[in-house]
Amino acid sequence: MNARCRAALLAAALLGALPAQAQLAGKLDAAPCPSSREAEVPLHVPLSLPAAVDLALCRNAQVHGAWAGIRLQAAGVGEARAAYLPTLNGSLSRVHDRTAYPGARTASSSLDSNTGSLSLSWRLFDFGGRAAGQRSAQALLDAALANRDAVLQKTLAATVSAYFDAQTARASVRMRQAYEALAQETVQATRRRAQRGLGSHSDTLQATSALAKAALGASRADGDERKARAVLVYTLGLAAGTAVLVDDDGDGAGAGSSAGAGWRDDLSTWLALARERHPAIVAAQAQLAAARDRVDIARSEGRPSIDLTANLYQNGRPNQGLSPASTRETLVGISLNIPLFDGFARHYKVRGAQAQAEQREAEAQEVQQQTLMDLVRTHAEASTALANLSAAQTWLDAAQDALASVQRKFGLGAADILEMLNTQSALLEAQQERIRCQAEWRSARLRLLASAGMLGRGDIAQEGGASGGKLRASTAR
Repeated sequence: MNARCRAALLAAALLGALPAQAQLAGKLDAAPCPSSREAEVPLHVPLSLPAAVDLALCRNAQVHGAWAGIRLQAAGVGEARAAYLPTLNGSLSRVHDRTAYPGARTASSSLDSNTGSLSLSWRLFDFGGRAAGQRSAQALLDAALANRDAVLQKTLAATVSAYFDAQTARASVRMRQAYEALAQETVQATRRRAQRGLGSHSDTLQATSALAKAALGASRADGDERKARAVLVYTLGLAAGTAVLVDDDGDGAGAGSSAGAGWRDDLSTWLALARERHPAIVAAQAQLAAARDRVDIARSEGRPSIDLTANLYQNGRPNQGLSPASTRETLVGISLNIPLFDGFARHYKVRGAQAQAEQREAEAQEVQQQTLMDLVRTHAEASTALANLSAAQTWLDAAQDALASVQRKFGLGAADILEMLNTQSALLEAQQERIRCQAEWRSARLRLLASAGMLGRGDIAQEGGASGGKLRASTAR
């Protein structure tokens, strides 16, 4: 994040005008939340992936909580800056003083007076305590910003994963329906062969059994799709039972070639990106910096400080007796405060702050090690998933060609029903493996982006047509 963007964000937060869906350069940018009417999900229009992400970000409670945390830490930065400014206090009072002498000949007396005071205090020097406090507050704000990025990435990952699961389940339903239609055509073909005397009644029974099996598979796939859509509805924060349609995934042609561009980068490149911009690592480093600054704050409390004081009193000082004459008193002074002994309280406070800094340092190392370990694993999984996707596509093409050849031979009576059913089963297995490999590839590249700390709304785009929403890598950002 550049300095200009950070300054603008901090100013908006200090003024209480930080929008619920602002944008941070170089970070995850949240979508503008629509109005209540615009937020209604149309039941007859398929929900695109970017629209689903925007809907989830607007309805996620953790996202709103992360923004509240940013405003809280921004207020802490403002409070730390206020320590450099003087403090000014004033008071006004109206006093009536009546004195009576019971039993005496002296008449009672009364006195009215308007008193006022104005006091100014300004700390001039404190051995770096205020500077350390401001650095600590700024580090905590950086940690809150990184935590916001982490929450957005978690929400994006959950939404995209649920969306892809629903899309994959829909593709499985279409595949099962196509296989059921193919089995129905095979039954009709065996009946025609039997009428021409080219087949037996046993062939028709086997084809009918394969049709029943295909119908059962289609029914199960339909149930899996309903469950996947229910999970998507929950992830988006919609009411239970809301009907949501997702974009069709099409046949996924070309996903094994062009989709893999830019994903086989050297592992060291991914590791360097993760160290630089992963929200968990950034937040842990910011927390460590804040803990180290708190050590300086604790040390400065036991060192001398210099204060400038100025006081103005009108008609006497507060809580003093009244004077019948009008007076004005002005005091200006510089004081040197030297802490001498406090029972070793500050000594133990410094030791506690140092121990907390050491604890934060260990936590930062653990977070970085765990994050990089996850990245190494997901990078290997993504490379394997991409290779599997290409192999599955080759298998599917070969199975489709084999089925077309057997269908021609079966129509001419040169192939029996067993060869036909075996070829259809091989095609079904190839289609299932193609869908499985595509789902694994989507999940792997999603987790790779998240592990590197690069998953954002800008990485979610629609590739148009029937290919549906997909992710793309932006390693050059």
